[in-house]
Amino acid sequence: MRTIQLYLLSIIAATTTITHAGELPAPPETHAGEPPALPEQAIAAERADTIREVVVTGTRSAVDIRHLPMTVTVIDREELTLQHRSNLLPTVMQHVPSLMVTSRGMMGYGVSTGAAGGINIRGLAGGSSQMLVLIDGHPQYQGIYGHPISDSYQTLMAERVEVLRGPASVLYGSNAMGGVINIVTRNAAAARDTTATSLSLSAGSYGTAVVEATSQTRQGGFSSTMAANYSRTDNHRPRMGFEQYSGFLKLGYDISSNWISSLNADITHSAASYPGSTYRSMYSADQWITRGVVNACIENSYERTSGGLSIYSNFGQHRIDDGTADLTAPTQRYFRSNDALTGLNAYQSVQLLTGNRTTFGIDYQHIYGRAYYTSKLTGETLNTPNKQSGSSHRNEIAAYADFRQDITTWLTADAGLRLDYHSIAGTEWVPQLGVVVRPISTGEIKLMTSKGFRNPSMREMYLYPPSNDELKAERMWNYELSWRHTAGRLSYGANLYYIKGDNIILNTAVDGGRKFLNSGEIEHFGAEAEATYSISRNWSLQTNHSLLRMLHRDVAAAPKYKGYLGAHFASCQWDATAGVQYLSGVGLDNDSNGFADLQQKDICLLSASIGYSATRNIKLWLRGENLLAQRYELNYGYPMPRATVMGGIDIKF
Repeated sequence: MRTIQLYLLSIIAATTTITHAGELPAPPETHAGEPPALPEQAIAAERADTIREVVVTGTRSAVDIRHLPMTVTVIDREELTLQHRSNLLPTVMQHVPSLMVTSRGMMGYGVSTGAAGGINIRGLAGGSSQMLVLIDGHPQYQGIYGHPISDSYQTLMAERVEVLRGPASVLYGSNAMGGVINIVTRNAAAARDTTATSLSLSAGSYGTAVVEATSQTRQGGFSSTMAANYSRTDNHRPRMGFEQYSGFLKLGYDISSNWISSLNADITHSAASYPGSTYRSMYSADQWITRGVVNACIENSYERTSGGLSIYSNFGQHRIDDGTADLTAPTQRYFRSNDALTGLNAYQSVQLLTGNRTTFGIDYQHIYGRAYYTSKLTGETLNTPNKQSGSSHRNEIAAYADFRQDITTWLTADAGLRLDYHSIAGTEWVPQLGVVVRPISTGEIKLMTSKGFRNPSMREMYLYPPSNDELKAERMWNYELSWRHTAGRLSYGANLYYIKGDNIILNTAVDGGRKFLNSGEIEHFGAEAEATYSISRNWSLQTNHSLLRMLHRDVAAAPKYKGYLGAHFASCQWDATAGVQYLSGVGLDNDSNGFADLQQKDICLLSASIGYSATRNIKLWLRGENLLAQRYELNYGYPMPRATVMGGIDIKF
């Protein structure tokens, strides 16, 4: 990994432009598994400790991470594909301190009762709409419930993943209360006309099989990336089968040296069976979920200004058989929902003064959702206990500005403000302030204070009891101090944070029943640390750790301590990765508010993978998960599989 970073640095030093939204020019071809030779510039750069990371999530335009007051972790495609996982979330969980993703099987997170794939960061949960997933900067969530659809986040679409810890509501509005995961999609980045095609075949425990195919083309100013995936598994429990089809398409055209355009489309269809928990078995509980994303974008890049305009739509159709605990009494209806999140965003970043970057932006979203039941026998729509006839439309419009100024060579100040208007929840002002101090050329101190908010979801306001159409937005403030330093082969960072929030929506007992109310508060504080160390040309180490203290109540699936230690080896033909993840004090969901009733024993998970490049175009690999065969649960009543293995072959044409 370090070798590739140094090589990319030499490319940057030899050129004067960044290709597109922070993407770096592609290095020349090498033999499979053979690292490129270290250029003299890269060696000099390593000695001078001047490696830079360029990110887009904290500011919408490409910027040196050293000038941002936010805490951002970047996982590039090499890291995402190293262990050959079809879904990117398990890899992201390993690399990002304080981030937790729940699971219930070898493959398939599912939705509805008993679903996993809840994303939690610093005790703020994606299942509660407090953590936002983006694809190329556009929000992706279920329009009625507001939660992410974790089965849709496939590795085949991702060039890299950027995770911003802490509120990102100034740029991304509601649901970015705890932070964001931004999936930056793949481009055909070849510098010359070419076509590259790859095929991956794999199989493993519990009848699991995955097939992936990708083709990337560049011809003049035109580029395309096409990818498709089929995956299936029986999983480790009866009636827990999962099957999924995914497709991704990205088309790009360079209109000129200053203007580029792109069109993205992604579709995922999954079918899953839900067996119930170990204390309450379910029969005929099946789910059919289709999710899609379409995005069209045009971007400009000049010496003193850059920006973009994009139109997007995230939509889905869900059909769910809730099943029954009685094998002889099948259900008579399906739960169905249709939802769509359609929006437009425009931004322009300009250099007003020397050392300045100011970004202005406008966001508009139209959120639609409809939930209803249909008869299995007749297909007719049945009475649904919803307000507004089971459907709802909401609109959100916002304007924001972010002002970043290098005051001296060692000091940068940042201030941002968002005015957000929601057709139901009303108006929200969202400020943030930050300072970056660079006492040495290779290290920086960051201080940040920022506000996050979340508007109530349609489910909380309208969809059957305990809905409440008088709910207001949740709000919180985050205060953070961090230090980051690169010293030769070692890069490390550490930070402290404090979170204070109120107006939290809780499922509360009222007059013998239950009702959602703005009756809760949160107060969390914690510490995070991460480091990478390049031992030699072939060996590297990576580790991250986080501590979390929740004062008012424990949140489900938010460990008090989370740690990861991984090692990677790479030679001309062989590569191997091993990692240990340790979780302590993981609270299990009590099935009411997402708060934890049960504490379980500590969890220690060992994973490892090994790859062999048999030829220039053929690679064989083997991966093992939970190799210590631990018995554990992340959702109460849903035991995880013990040791599992997957093996496969990757072919390049």
